Amino acid sequence: MRGPLVLVEYNRFELQDVPMPEIGPEEVLLEVKACGICGSDVHGMDGSTGRRRPPVVMGHEAAGVIVGAGGNVAGWGEGDRVTFDSTIYCGKCWFCRRGQINLCDNRRVLGVSCEEYRRDGAFAQYVAVPQHILYRLPDAVSFAKAAMVEPLSIAFHATNRTRISLGDTAVVVGVGMIGLLVVQSLRAAGCKRIIAVDLDQGKLDLACKLGADEGLQAGQADVAAEVIERTGGRGADIAVEVVGNTPAVQTAVACLRKGGQLTLVGNLSPHVELPLQAIVTREISVNGSCASCGEYPACLEMMARGVVDVEPLLSAAAPLAEGATWFKRLYDREDGLMKVILEP
Repeated sequence: MRGPLVLVEYNRFELQDVPMPEIGPEEVLLEVKACGICGSDVHGMDGSTGRRRPPVVMGHEAAGVIVGAGGNVAGWGEGDRVTFDSTIYCGKCWFCRRGQINLCDNRRVLGVSCEEYRRDGAFAQYVAVPQHILYRLPDAVSFAKAAMVEPLSIAFHATNRTRISLGDTAVVVGVGMIGLLVVQSLRAAGCKRIIAVDLDQGKLDLACKLGADEGLQAGQADVAAEVIERTGGRGADIAVEVVGNTPAVQTAVACLRKGGQLTLVGNLSPHVELPLQAIVTREISVNGSCASCGEYPACLEMMARGVVDVEPLLSAAAPLAEGATWFKRLYDREDGLMKVILEP
């Protein structure tokens, strides 16, 4: 099989010829048409996360066409255009039976290699995928856009974890890829006013094009004071933090009104300093949000209807053979680069 793109050692990739993946009775074989480079892949390539241990084929944001199926596969056939959840859940544990598949005790993620497990991903011409994580693509959704469903589902899940009333004011702290999708998700959920916060003015400008009402540049303004002033002295109803460090979390808390809600999505740092007294005395509700939990169909429908626009976030599409170069450009934080799609 031509490809895949293998992380053979930290910071070094090779295209290798390997046998065609074997499929089990409950699996399908996909010909990958598009696979996005996730920020977690970029952070993982240098070993800093500990979850991309070489040799491994990364890639979990993908879409393609079914070209083969195991004997027990039902409802899927060759030629079907599909995407798939990045999480392989067991469907049998206590959490799965409650519908909390993102918290599965036996959770596996495509393209991740760590102490607990190893599962090669979709930076390859073909990949084997369990049938229970497949989703059919609407005709209006291209393979490249379908590769954006996984990050969009994270934004949708964070929104679903947050109690939203029509007309709420929300602050989104950090408008990188996920933050920009959170902005669109909050707008679709009924927030009347959305304030984006980031260090990068370019990202704030894009956030305003995609649904934010205004942007505040952290470091150039007293963000919390500005939010409180612009909300009649109360503060925002909702704050979604999509960075994962102490300054961002503290900013998010300071923007909230009494009784407001904080939803934490970013996890860049394993530990942060939380303003405990402010959360307790102001009765702030805190929600953690991990991955997604069945939001794929809604994401695909929203894309197909044009309610969510991922096109401005697609920076480039390139052959898989150029993957190492694009990884390096993303790792170096090249200006203007958001999502890069590799096409086997």
